[in-house]
Amino acid sequence: MKTNNEVQILQAYGWNEYWETALFAQNQTIKRLSPARVVAQFSHSYNIMTESGEHSAVVTGKFEFNAAKRGDYPAVGDWVLVEHLPGETRSVIHAVLPRKTAMVRKAAGNVIEDQIIGANLDYLFIVNALNQDFNLRKIERYLVAAWESGAQPVVLLTKADLCEEPETFARQVENIAPGVPVHFISALLNQGKEDLSEYLRSGSTIGVTGSSGVGKSTLLNWLAEKSLQEVQGIREDDARGRHTTTHRELFLLANGALVMDTPGMRELQLWDANEGWQHAFADIEALAERCRYRDCRHEADPGCAVVEAMNTGELDPKRFANYRKTARELAHLARKEQASSGKANQRTNRPKTSKSSLRPNKKTYLQED
Repeated sequence: MKTNNEVQILQAYGWNEYWETALFAQNQTIKRLSPARVVAQFSHSYNIMTESGEHSAVVTGKFEFNAAKRGDYPAVGDWVLVEHLPGETRSVIHAVLPRKTAMVRKAAGNVIEDQIIGANLDYLFIVNALNQDFNLRKIERYLVAAWESGAQPVVLLTKADLCEEPETFARQVENIAPGVPVHFISALLNQGKEDLSEYLRSGSTIGVTGSSGVGKSTLLNWLAEKSLQEVQGIREDDARGRHTTTHRELFLLANGALVMDTPGMRELQLWDANEGWQHAFADIEALAERCRYRDCRHEADPGCAVVEAMNTGELDPKRFANYRKTARELAHLARKEQASSGKANQRTNRPKTSKSSLRPNKKTYLQED
């Protein structure tokens, strides 16, 4: 029987009826195990929050043997089933409860494999600075991964003190991200924090992602109202950031919200996608549905609604170029993945076609540097 204090620790880190039900479904034959949440991830070990406080942990040999791919391993934000070592603040991880949401990237290197950036996120803060780093095309790419993750994307435009008219940039983002909340903030001027209160609710888990130097760690410290992460300045010549965060970590704020800081990404290499890509470019997909021909290439075909929209100013040609670029990337990566899996099972099935001939047929994730 758990004490009130033990229950309160788990609840503070997001434990609720949903996870209680998941635990009941998974834990029928392993009653000795207890739930815990992964709060930090290192190369071969984890920090987890248990009912009795923070422990270090590793996976069992059986877990490691049965893991078919890297994405099967625990990630920050996961709820895991653990066995506590008697008299120690160490545990071993036996299982991962099924994830509600997951932000995923391609594993580093040439391996065709996924890797979880953050699990069980309610919101994903996509952070972009209002300096030379501001880039609508980069935000579009993050949105693809955000929608694919299952978490609600929110765009934060940081360093608003460096910009004379941040509202103008916010409107530009709103035009490429229909339905996505967009906020401009300044930690230096303590501006915009009240706009984030609806996301920073007790028990909510928020992932923070973006390029190096956009102010993710500064944002975390500002929201926490104390120094949780070290911060560094940007380079003066190109406003590019320096790496500060070296690992993923989940922090509990005083207001009860949980915020996950992640290492910066220099480059977004998309991997494996469909739904997130379609959602991020839903306006172009809708235009494509109005084209006269099903196999319209959106170039010089008669009756092309996409070309007409660009001619009238309804659609930004740069946005359409990014739509095509990401589609080609995804198609190329899908072929590589199919070729890799084909070596094992010799499958040669082609993906289904759709009205938009550019549409990829795989899930899309981020490549982190």
